[in-house]
Amino acid sequence: MVRVFRHRGFTLIELLVVIAIIAILIGLLLPAVQKVREAAARMSCSNNLKQFGLAIHGYASANQDKVPGGVQGGCSGNPNYPGSPFFFTLLPHIEQDNVYRAVGQSGASWGTAGGVNGQQVVIKTFLCPSDASHNNGQNPQNSWTVSSYSRNYWMFDTGGGYQPQAGGHYFTLSKYTVANIPDGTSNTLGITERYAYMQTYGWSSLWSHHGQDRFHWGYGTWSTVYGVWGTTLPQVGIKFTQAHPYYPNSGHSSGVQCLAMDGSVRNVGASANQTTWNNYVQPDDGQVLGNF
Repeated sequence: MVRVFRHRGFTLIELLVVIAIIAILIGLLLPAVQKVREAAARMSCSNNLKQFGLAIHGYASANQDKVPGGVQGGCSGNPNYPGSPFFFTLLPHIEQDNVYRAVGQSGASWGTAGGVNGQQVVIKTFLCPSDASHNNGQNPQNSWTVSSYSRNYWMFDTGGGYQPQAGGHYFTLSKYTVANIPDGTSNTLGITERYAYMQTYGWSSLWSHHGQDRFHWGYGTWSTVYGVWGTTLPQVGIKFTQAHPYYPNSGHSSGVQCLAMDGSVRNVGASANQTTWNNYVQPDDGQVLGNF
């Protein structure tokens, strides 16, 4: 007797059950994947900030303990022009000396927004992986190169004056050296996150632009400065479409990462204490930094 074996296929109900199980598993795994991805992005962002810390101290070591000013002169093509903004000045200390030299030869660091031989140069260290506001490191409006980070005005911009060369320009320097920050390096904010582009306001952080005269700390598209509005708490969990250019903000859902002048990085969350934040921003208020 010959037995015939028939291979029974899946019924429609069985197939739907399998699909449902797969969908449930994906739903359970997706948040975990997103958490891992965000954790990796925070780590990468933290590493960027730590590189800035090393760069600031590297600059200080080469310049009699001084820290880079917000807007200063010193470009190789024109040493009298205040066309050497803060992040541009850090380039040689984050292994980007080739960009620094190529752009500086034009006499002004803002000339081609970080361009070398007519090409825009995006600096990866200047971009947080969680910052989705920019277009591959460029301003969506005009393709100039941007940064996801801004300096603390009170730390880097409260000294300076008028420079009559090149038709007359204002510049800002720091009142402090690494060694004489009144509140100490661990109690003073150096750099904070801020979206590279604020869609609602049409503002962006152009790391290579010097700003415009005295208005560099909050001047429209050109502002890479976390400026005179420094006592405002960071915007946590806000999208770049609603972000305000006068506030620290970031693409991280858990907080805004900040670099202290001692090179340490901390996460400032939504429950941050206003008084503690004020103490963190001000280099010379005489207050000990408390818990955020």
